[in-house]
Amino acid sequence: MNTLSDVSETALITLRSRVIEAERKNPVIEDRIGRECLNRIKPLLSSEVRNRIMNRKLSAALTRHIALRSRKYDEYARTFIKENPDGLVISLGCGFDTRYWRVSEKSWKYVEIDLPEVITMKKKILKDIIDYKMIGSSVLEEAWITQIASMQKEHLLFLAEGLFMYLPKTEVTKIFNRLSETFSKSQIVFEIVNERMTKGRWKKIVEMKLKRNIGTTAGTSYTCGLKKATDIETYGKNIKVVEEWSYFEDKDIQPRILRLFRHSKFLSKTQWTIKALLI
Repeated sequence: MNTLSDVSETALITLRSRVIEAERKNPVIEDRIGRECLNRIKPLLSSEVRNRIMNRKLSAALTRHIALRSRKYDEYARTFIKENPDGLVISLGCGFDTRYWRVSEKSWKYVEIDLPEVITMKKKILKDIIDYKMIGSSVLEEAWITQIASMQKEHLLFLAEGLFMYLPKTEVTKIFNRLSETFSKSQIVFEIVNERMTKGRWKKIVEMKLKRNIGTTAGTSYTCGLKKATDIETYGKNIKVVEEWSYFEDKDIQPRILRLFRHSKFLSKTQWTIKALLI
């Protein structure tokens, strides 16, 4: 039986996309546990959701984008734990991600946070192999920050993959402010869209395209964006942007001609990833 809200259904699309790309002839990502997760979750979903979400044909551009983004965030996590053996990685809005198994075969310090319904289902389907902490909470609540702070306050990496652009900008500002007040010697890596995509004609174009491609109304409207990466440095004290990454920079992007977009700030900074330090 399906117990997921419309918002949580987007996590199924992300999971499917990774598995599709992992099972291509020349995969850009390995995701053995992703396939296991997908197999176990299907019987728990309603026939309506299976037909609308799980059996829907996804565009190759969408599945490749999601897989390459996941691969890049895996790299961020892998580099961080190598440089910080005592470091703690926190995945915000984790969905049905399987990063824990993709990043390392050895045990490492990892916490996943998502809506209670997602965490409950994920524990149900992967309970026999999960050996890291999971917190069922909206990222808009402050309790999870208190929980993480009780574990450690330095050498943390917060990952927010495909999350902040769907939240109210005032709430995203509060999250950054609270993180900057609570943690130090840490990092945050997050995906964001350009502010122009959150209003007017651009916003409507994105909504129509996403609704058509993914088969659900959830996660189809961008509400938080930035004009430039360094804007987040005003969201709290001691926040310093150190890196930006665009999907168009990836050598495995398809079709390949899209790589040319990396030379255009207007295009490459439409939806991109920012890495910042919490000093």
